[in-house]
Amino acid sequence: MVFSAEEFQSELVGYRRHIHSNPELGYNEFETSKYISSILDSYNIPHKTICKTGIVADIGFGENCVALRAELDALPITEKTGLEFSSKNAGKMHACGHDMHLAMLLGAAKLLKASERELLGKVRLIFQPAEEVLPGGATLMIQEGVLASPDVKYVFAMHIDPMQEAGTVHIPRKEAMASTNELFWKVKGKASHAAQPHLGNDVVLAAANIVNFMQSINSKFRNPIVPLVISICAINGGNTTNIFPDVLEMQGVMRTFDKKLRKEIEEIIVTKSATIAELYGAKCEVEIKHGYPALINSREAVDIVFDSAIKLFGETQVKECEPKLLAEDFAYFSEKVPSCFWFLGAVKANETKYGLHNPMLNPDENILSKGAMLFTDVAKQALKQIEK
Repeated sequence: MVFSAEEFQSELVGYRRHIHSNPELGYNEFETSKYISSILDSYNIPHKTICKTGIVADIGFGENCVALRAELDALPITEKTGLEFSSKNAGKMHACGHDMHLAMLLGAAKLLKASERELLGKVRLIFQPAEEVLPGGATLMIQEGVLASPDVKYVFAMHIDPMQEAGTVHIPRKEAMASTNELFWKVKGKASHAAQPHLGNDVVLAAANIVNFMQSINSKFRNPIVPLVISICAINGGNTTNIFPDVLEMQGVMRTFDKKLRKEIEEIIVTKSATIAELYGAKCEVEIKHGYPALINSREAVDIVFDSAIKLFGETQVKECEPKLLAEDFAYFSEKVPSCFWFLGAVKANETKYGLHNPMLNPDENILSKGAMLFTDVAKQALKQIEK
């Protein structure tokens, strides 16, 4: 299989643009899955479908096995880029870079297949559904055996970072992404006229004090050196100027890397919210939905990625980075197998930066071949590491 760098890059751009134009939401990525399958067929790479839309493909031979993962799903966002290959599906957009990741993994598939006889084992390609939808497609794929037969020794994943210079590699040494909890409050009281507050319970005032208390948790209920974020992002109650409502609802999130702190803060949120509501004669119900666990990179997997990235791009292009309080269901893989999750810069110099989940997101496509090469070399180096 012989091809030029220009042909390879052009091919990946074509893949990315097709996927970008046809976004599908979690667990409904049927056309995306068919498209991926057709490309793998063209490379003569055997593969199978699991979890309805997920795809697993193996390249190589033997019992030593490492895995590379990319995500299939898009977001419920209306695209505003105006690109000629913009989303054709109203209200859906690849605004988290999954189209880029898929094109890179398809590129790695081509490169790995071309050197299959040289591999010191097997590389498993995981095209995962529903990263954006709780409980996340990773858990289902693990349940269906994606890390077995043969046992996967390392798993790797890469994510674009549209806030960093295109082509630069940013690797968290340990903590990469936070655990996430979704928080839901329902404050209940007795409605009354605004001019007669003594005849009811002011759930608005109760909720306001709960919000204030939530912001004090960071300063008074945790070790200051342990990261924690509690954000209340929605408050809904009442619909007129002169009536205290009987119900007010709030929503928010909690993020941290620490399992013990996560549990402790959950208990504080529930008990203190109820106590504060009682001060105003109201009641408060709190529902906490557990999202993804913290994503923790393993030292040996991180070292493999650092070595590969420096070899390919040079030391000045590879940096250790701080963890992010975002969340990722790749965390479920990292709980089972030594893993590394890293970031590839995706913004051109002097261009406006649009973050992930922004309807104007337009990553630099020139990084596609770099991502494919890095995926490929990481897999090869990981297999060598197993052989040592």
